[in-house]
Amino acid sequence: MDEEMPSLFRSLSARFRRAPVQAGSSADQHYDHSSGGNSLPPKFDHRRQLCCKVLLLDGSDLNVVVSKNAAGAEVYEQVFYSLDLEERDYFGLQFTDHYNVQHWLDPAKKIAKQVPIGPPYTFRFRVKFYTTEPTSNLKEELTRYQYFLQLKDDILNNRLPCPKDMAAELAGYALQSELGDFNPMEHTAVTVSEFRFHPEQDEAMDLEILERYKLCRGQTPAQAEINYLNRTKYLEMYGVDMHIVRGRDGNNYKLGLTPQGMLVFDGAQKIGLFFWDKIQKLDFKNKKLTLVVEEDADQSNNGQIQLHTFVFNLESHKACKHLWKCAIEHHSFFRLKTHLGPRQNRSQLFRLGSTFKYRGRTEYETVYKDGARLSRRHSSTFERRPSQRYGPRESHAVNRQIRRDQFKQEVAASVLPPSDLMAGIHLNDTRQISAGNTVSSPLISTYHPPSINSRMPLNGSLLYPQSSSSSIPSMVPQIRPSDKKFNLNF
Repeated sequence: MDEEMPSLFRSLSARFRRAPVQAGSSADQHYDHSSGGNSLPPKFDHRRQLCCKVLLLDGSDLNVVVSKNAAGAEVYEQVFYSLDLEERDYFGLQFTDHYNVQHWLDPAKKIAKQVPIGPPYTFRFRVKFYTTEPTSNLKEELTRYQYFLQLKDDILNNRLPCPKDMAAELAGYALQSELGDFNPMEHTAVTVSEFRFHPEQDEAMDLEILERYKLCRGQTPAQAEINYLNRTKYLEMYGVDMHIVRGRDGNNYKLGLTPQGMLVFDGAQKIGLFFWDKIQKLDFKNKKLTLVVEEDADQSNNGQIQLHTFVFNLESHKACKHLWKCAIEHHSFFRLKTHLGPRQNRSQLFRLGSTFKYRGRTEYETVYKDGARLSRRHSSTFERRPSQRYGPRESHAVNRQIRRDQFKQEVAASVLPPSDLMAGIHLNDTRQISAGNTVSSPLISTYHPPSINSRMPLNGSLLYPQSSSSSIPSMVPQIRPSDKKFNLNF
């Protein structure tokens, strides 16, 4: 029995023994974009590593392999390194839990502790903070391009409501960025119908987009994207992070987080705005979010500052905490100039409430402190990925075929032999005479067939021989034997 024990221990240890992962191996490096959008996961050690799939804004995905105890910061670092993105604080990685609540990946916490679904884990790379001045605050072309992709997706999925006339103008900029200058031989309404820009895009909107696209001639992709951002920032719901809540009266409302504060909507109507500097307290407990707002002193309240408390309920504790965290992050990013990291108080044995703190940089630090460094950086070169295309709209193809058939009939009618045309004229005159009408047709009495030597100019117009005894009407065409091979293909 004693002799069998060592062999048993050796077999058990051999079962769980794995070759160590060498530093700098492919498992420790980021993975390139997949061309088809459905890349195979890389090979990695399932006992010591995790695989994360990141869906990018251009429709591709990125596979990232990190250690099993890695924090969210490792995934962020590999994604930003792969994209060569320097203005990183505007973006985040989003995931969804079992209750269909969307969360932002916390860079300070372990991935396995905060993401409930997985492994493998799936994240969506998205814009987290929408700056009020994208063309001036965003220093690099690559950052503006990522913003451009995000806003296109927001309008298409109705997260950012946009009128159809303005959406047609924005779609023209998007086509200019992707296709270049308008070419009438290549770019038609059928081409436009293969793209998706608006949830209510129809045949009439395709034609309007085509006309807007023609006006963008001469713009580079970067200029077209800047024009796109300059127009989009004036939309009413631009940069609003919307959350559904329930008031004390039992009615559903919407709280929108913006750079200025918190908007309150009753349906589609805006009924209030709480500025960040007027919010004195923001707390949550279970499903209840408490908001204490300061009211300015005026004559109505005898010159005294009054505090008003608003209480909102959410569907779940997870949704309530997510809204509270998003509000804290918006306040810190847009309101503060410099944000200090949270202090670690190790002497505190028991802690009450959430310990969440915003750990990133503020917009002031990104724009004014990092702006000089980014301006000295060599402009990064990147490749714009083509948009997803769909089947062309059948109505455009049918209308195009109808126009072709009509044009062919008009051309065929213009080259009919004079005898056929005269037969039609005699038939019309006979019908008028039989009806009891007196018809005087100088065309019948004075017409002389043109000679074969009649000449046709190079511009394609039809001429007739000059005759002193008669004047040939312009409605009678002239044809030569060589004209019988008229090309009707176009």
